[in-house]
Amino acid sequence: MSGTEVNHLPTRGVGRPKLGVVSGEVTLLPRHWEWLKSQPGGASVTLRKLVDEARRAGGEQNKIRESQEATHHFMTAMAGNSHQYEEALRALYAGDLDRFDHFIDDWAPDIRNHIKRLAANAFPEGNL
Repeated sequence: MSGTEVNHLPTRGVGRPKLGVVSGEVTLLPRHWEWLKSQPGGASVTLRKLVDEARRAGGEQNKIRESQEATHHFMTAMAGNSHQYEEALRALYAGDLDRFDHFIDDWAPDIRNHIKRLAANAFPEGNL
């Protein structure tokens, strides 16, 4: 290689290789940091485990909330002026399937049926 040629090979930076890890800031009280530091693997490993556990534990609630939100958005766009719209929304968020069905019963069949499909996960104890 002559003195004028440039090496186009990528250079590797110092430190760990980037493995899809995103850094961020976490603000905790000193007692929280002390506890995290005492855990096997350190703070980062412990926080990842805690987040994963919380995600698993809250899975059902997230599914309900996502179904409620999707149903709410569709109802607002397509049935916002329908008879008993507000009462139907209240029943949706209260998890009251019988009242929800009652309030949307006289809506246009295509809209009502799509709303029921969207709301299927909003009522954990019953299926629409």
